[in-house]
Amino acid sequence: MAAYTLFYTPGACSISPHIALREAGLDFQLEKVDLRAKKLASGDDYTGVSAKGYVPALRLPDGKILTEGAVMVQYIADQAPKSQLAPPAGTMERYRLMEWLNFIATELHKGTSPLYSPVANDDYKANLKQRLDSRWNVLAAGIKGKPFLMGDKFTIADGYAFYVLRGWIHPIKETLTKWPDLADYYERLAARPTVAAALEAEGITS
Repeated sequence: MAAYTLFYTPGACSISPHIALREAGLDFQLEKVDLRAKKLASGDDYTGVSAKGYVPALRLPDGKILTEGAVMVQYIADQAPKSQLAPPAGTMERYRLMEWLNFIATELHKGTSPLYSPVANDDYKANLKQRLDSRWNVLAAGIKGKPFLMGDKFTIADGYAFYVLRGWIHPIKETLTKWPDLADYYERLAARPTVAAALEAEGITS
């Protein structure tokens, strides 16, 4: 049995820790979750794994369950420090990474979530998309003149950014035309072998 088990749903935010696990080179297996039915492929109740009922969830080698993606990816990075997926804990660079993770989680991930709501009307969605422009501007400024958010090295923040960018392009069906730097960044991330492998394993495309 693999050391770690990632409970995921194709295309959901669980792709961020999925990418992190591949980047870290950790031994893991995937367990697919039907979020509507709250069921695993085996038919077992997913809420028996995570009472929160959403993905991701990560089963650790000792059997404990860790949830919340922005925390989970930091845990993964800390298990493989040589991968340099996160700066050392306690450094200013680590706090800068956490700053990005929190921004992506709150302003982009949760900020775009109302766009998935079936009860949100077109006017509301249009106004929200307009307000989100300033958030995308921040992300675009963050990668201006450098390949990744933290500089020359890919980190867990980039894996999370890939998820929100993909969500904007696919489920939300928008483009990155306004932000050419983000469009280039997204293509750069999508071409990364670990990202491509995660997409293939989940049966989705960039």
